[in-house]
Amino acid sequence: GETFLELHGDRTVKDDKAMIGGLGKIGDQSYMFIGQQKGYNTKTRQFRNFGMANPEGYRKALRLMKSAEKFDIPVVCLIDTPGAYPGIEAGQGEAIARNILEMTRLKVPIIVMIIGEGASGGALGIGVGDKVLMLENTWYSVISPESCSSILWRSWEYKELAASALKLTATDMKKLKLIDEIVREPSGGAHSDRYKMFEIAKQKISTHFNELKNLSPKELVASRMEKYANMGVYND
Repeated sequence: GETFLELHGDRTVKDDKAMIGGLGKIGDQSYMFIGQQKGYNTKTRQFRNFGMANPEGYRKALRLMKSAEKFDIPVVCLIDTPGAYPGIEAGQGEAIARNILEMTRLKVPIIVMIIGEGASGGALGIGVGDKVLMLENTWYSVISPESCSSILWRSWEYKELAASALKLTATDMKKLKLIDEIVREPSGGAHSDRYKMFEIAKQKISTHFNELKNLSPKELVASRMEKYANMGVYND
């Protein structure tokens, strides 16, 4: 049976509705699932703040990851956000930086899957993993093309130009060795057959966990650190 037990709140401020997390199972294996939820109509989009988390969302995610570590449960992060909530009073930088630091040294396997948009620090706040997978039609980048266009050209008109310069597609990301695997979607895209997509995702998560579960915490952290340290290093 499919079970999911949602866990709420960051124990400090409140429960962020853009960031969801809890315990679930795939087969007999428990995982701590953490993901961004965008909503699917006007009402739920407002309720979920379009998947844009506040600092308490990242703190909730971190609290759940530390719980998972305590009970030796692997972590799965599902990323789908246009970014973190960008208000100046939000203080996102510290919360996201803290998560990146803590995730690099978490002593349990972390599997990350980009399932829609993966923009900026909003994605990175739950994006550090031993294995990072991308569905084939998703994107992952330092900034959304729209925001990039409005910063560089003071208008949204150049978003296509920005998008091609950002190299944000799954193929680009794989080529640059920033992700580990591109996950095929059912024909017509993941949304056209969500149950088939769930099956594919479940199988991928299990496969990657089986590769990681035999590593000691020390090996796990060392190889994760090395993976990130090697990004963006080139020899001509």
